[in-house]
Formats: sequence, structure tokens, C-alpha cells
Amino acid sequence: MTENTVSDPVERMFLGNGVFRETDFLPNLPYWRKILLGQKPKILWIGCSDSRVNPERITGSIPGELFVQRNIGNIVPSQDWNFTTVLEYALMNLKVEHIIICGHSDCGAIKALDHDDNSEYYIPVWLNNAKEAKDRVDAKIKKPETPEEIRDRSRLIEMENIRLQMEHLKAHPLVKNTIKERSVYFHCLYFDLMTGKLTRVD
Repeated sequence: MTENTVSDPVERMFLGNGVFRETDFLPNLPYWRKILLGQKPKILWIGCSDSRVNPERITGSIPGELFVQRNIGNIVPSQDWNFTTVLEYALMNLKVEHIIICGHSDCGAIKALDHDDNSEYYIPVWLNNAKEAKDRVDAKIKKPETPEEIRDRSRLIEMENIRLQMEHLKAHPLVKNTIKERSVYFHCLYFDLMTGKLTRVD
């Protein structure tokens, strides 16, 4: 990965698109023409909006392999039309076979659970969907005192949040109705920004 010398971030995107066309799109034109006819991903990826955690990049996936829903904190909300329409399309139209919920280290959403910010309204309301993960962890461990203990607690909450959101997902009416008719496989994953490693969460 090289640093681009163009200062305007949007202009850098256009330059990057030129590189993409020359090195990927045009050399693989038959594939791009094939997926022009429609998408058939087998995986719905529910991940965080964090700009450092691009699902295609960290998994080596190519266009057409992942159907993606990203939001702050990789949350499965109890009532949210945006999320529900993505889930419905994935299950009913695309017939995805796998659903992944992927959290990550150094998650700003998890850090925000500990801070009351009167300048924010929507984010705290949204994060109520993850608060139980923090409560579960804090009920099991002593109050952290050292920087290492604080980092460990955040990591535990990040992982517990993945489990919590999977519980929300499996309780969703669309999912419950779908698994009565066919198999859907569920996966909890965690991406470590320090190591670049993707692992399963039990």
C-alpha cells in the first residue's frame, strides 16, 4: 500500500479508479461482464462501518461474493427498516446460505458505551442495542485499573457484542421463518487490527 501524493481525497478516488480499471477491471472483463447479469452471493456480512475494516479487503473476497450491511458497532437492531430490508433481500431474494457478524478490535462504538456525550443524540440511542454486552462483561470481571486491563475489557465487550447481536439475529422473525424452510449457517467473527487476523468467536 503506497501513499498517494494527491491531497484532495475525492481526486485520489478517481485516480484509484483509474488504477482499478487498468489493473483489475479490464484484465478481468469477462468476469465483470458475467456479474453484470446479476449477483449470487452466498454470504451476508454484517459488519462495522469503521473505515479500517473493509470486508472484501480483509477476506480477499471479490465483487459478487459478499452482500454487505455495515453500521456503527456491527449491530443487529430490534427495529430498523434499513437493516430489515437488507436482511429480507438477502434471505428472500438472494437466498444467502451463510450470515456472518464480524466485530473488530479498537471499536469506537464499544468505547462509546462508557461515555456520556451530551452533544450526541442518535449514537447513544443506537448503542442501546449493544449495552447488554457491556453489562454482561462487567458482571464477570473486576473493575479494570491498568491500561492492559482496560484493553482486555474492551476486547471482551467487543466479542460479547458479536454474540449478543447474533442472538438478536436468530430471534429476528425473518430468520426464524427462513430456517423453518432451509438451512442457514451462522458465524461470529472478530478482526484484530493489530495482527490483521480474522478469527471465530465461540
